[in-house]
Amino acid sequence: MSQQGGRPTGPTGPGPEDDWWGQLYDDASDDTGPAPAADSLDDRFASAAGAVNAGGPGADAPQPPPAPDPRDAPGTPVLPTQRRTPPPTPEAVPPTPSSGTGAPAGSPPAPEPPSDPPRPDAATAAPAVPSGPTAAPAYGAWTPVAPEPLTPAGDEPEDEAAAAARASGLGPLPPPLPSRAYVGTRPPTYDAEPTALPAADPDDLDALVPDTVLDGARYGACTLRAVSVRGDSARYRGEPRRDALLTARFGAGERALVLVALATGVRTAPGAHLAAAEVCRWIGAAVGRSHERLTADIRAARRADLKAGLHRLTDRGLGKLRAAATEQGLDPDDYAATLRCLLLSGDPECRTRVFFGVGPGGLFRLRDREWQDIEPEVTEVKGEPVLGFGSPPHETPDGDRLTMDLGIPTPPSPYEPAPEPPREPFRFRTSVARPGDVLLMCGTGFAEPLRGEPGLRAHLADRWSGPEPPGLTAYLADTQVRVKGYADDRTAVAVWEA
Repeated sequence: MSQQGGRPTGPTGPGPEDDWWGQLYDDASDDTGPAPAADSLDDRFASAAGAVNAGGPGADAPQPPPAPDPRDAPGTPVLPTQRRTPPPTPEAVPPTPSSGTGAPAGSPPAPEPPSDPPRPDAATAAPAVPSGPTAAPAYGAWTPVAPEPLTPAGDEPEDEAAAAARASGLGPLPPPLPSRAYVGTRPPTYDAEPTALPAADPDDLDALVPDTVLDGARYGACTLRAVSVRGDSARYRGEPRRDALLTARFGAGERALVLVALATGVRTAPGAHLAAAEVCRWIGAAVGRSHERLTADIRAARRADLKAGLHRLTDRGLGKLRAAATEQGLDPDDYAATLRCLLLSGDPECRTRVFFGVGPGGLFRLRDREWQDIEPEVTEVKGEPVLGFGSPPHETPDGDRLTMDLGIPTPPSPYEPAPEPPREPFRFRTSVARPGDVLLMCGTGFAEPLRGEPGLRAHLADRWSGPEPPGLTAYLADTQVRVKGYADDRTAVAVWEA
């Protein structure tokens, strides 16, 4: 090679060039890429096999002469083609490559692939694996067996509650009894669910009342549940619920006072539900304004002061109701309602429960799974007093006998106003609760079936004698257990003592 920039030393013009140029690009020269020896995959395998078997048996056997390199033959160089061998199968061996597949003629035959492991006989063979999209994948001629579970059959792990019950030796607690649809020999006539909605006045939508009212709270040592449900008869006829329910808290902390009031309007009056709601609001406002003094009297157990003060508040509320009926041009006897109230103290140390009201209903206590009717009895004194019950003596201290009264009635004077119709007597009772007691105050729609159907009393005793009071939905289901022959509104207030 000449120096850079130098001219070739050979002759110029057409003719031979420098030696290095002819050696590099001359067609007659051998290719500098592949080596003269064969370099296919079979050749390498044969070379390795020969080296391994060089010292073994047959090492002295004459070896076949090396195959001539086809690239040494004149003409177009032949390049070895890629070997294409089908995948082996358990029953067939790969075909021997021929010269047409790219293996040079005279090359040593490729060794046979190692044979498959012995297949198990029919007795020990795994069951056939079904084919399909849900079939387990097959692994050649065998299928792996699923590992056995760590826990033997029948020893499944149990939850913590079952394990604790089994360890204690008492066994698991039975589930609570489900609430029943009805009690008695026959189901009620009406449907259990509402059928028709009450008629609405577009100019007086505030007069609408919902079908069901549900409430609850926990204060002091008691848990409160209250519900008012429209009766089956009113649901079928599309009449509004005549019972009204009010729950309110006045004050906070230990000096809090909880009032629960329920009222029932006259059955035949068109605005009975309005009268019941109005008297509940008035008594609630009166109690709220005097809640501090009432709370002090309840905590101090001043029963006489409580009775006098609550009697005055009740008469004032009912008097406002009669005055409202007169202003609206309604009959006071139609725009009237019965009232029953319960006062609870927020002090956990105070277990005095105060009941007061006017009109029929029910007041019960569940103690040791037994129902007790503790409704205050109101007796009307009829006739003249008798001896020993406050009547005057039959003679004077001087021995003079009194004039006999012949019992002739005196005609009414035309100058005196007509006497008012007799009012419902005031009812009042205080009860000291014990732990585990359940106090129930209800209207006539729930008090009458509770007094008349022993099955209902037994069912509620089983449901409400547990260690915990029922939730709101469970309490609603319990109070909706129906009895044939009783289809009025149901309003019930229950207090569970801790």
